[in-house]
Amino acid sequence: MKPLTASILIRCGANPEYVDRYVTLFNELLPLYGINTWLRLSHFLAQLLHESGGFRYTQEIASGKAYEGRKDLGNTQPGDGVKFKGRGLIQLTGRDNYTAFGRKFKIDCVNHPELIEEPKWALASALDYWNTRKLNAIADQDDVNAVTRKVNGGTNGLLHRRELLVKCKTALTSLFD
Repeated sequence: MKPLTASILIRCGANPEYVDRYVTLFNELLPLYGINTWLRLSHFLAQLLHESGGFRYTQEIASGKAYEGRKDLGNTQPGDGVKFKGRGLIQLTGRDNYTAFGRKFKIDCVNHPELIEEPKWALASALDYWNTRKLNAIADQDDVNAVTRKVNGGTNGLLHRRELLVKCKTALTSLFD
């Protein structure tokens, strides 16, 4: 696989204003997670681009109050919903997920959840999410519905994710000649 470039990411649907924050990180980190085929990279980028508004958002727009008291996310303390709302390029959400990520990567994102908004951790958290949910195998089947369910918990934004996937597949072909 040839390196990703800013222009390729923009053709995939990334907002040009935010691309330079991520292009080097993508090239450093993607190989570590086995995102090394045309289908895997196309699906990964399509999901990230949808979830982050083209890399514009690394913090969920909603307040996070909807997550208050969600024991399935580990939100057991008052204020956890807002404190541990979605952050990163795939929205890392909930005290349990922040705790697990922080332990794995040795960062204190429980006391400093804003760290997940920084480009390195925004991408690393998305890659970790992708890896722990074994999404490469689903991407290999070219099943955007199944990938979306794993990323989103439902099919929210499925049409947009499909459109982004088509753009990514087109833009990424030159990386795999």
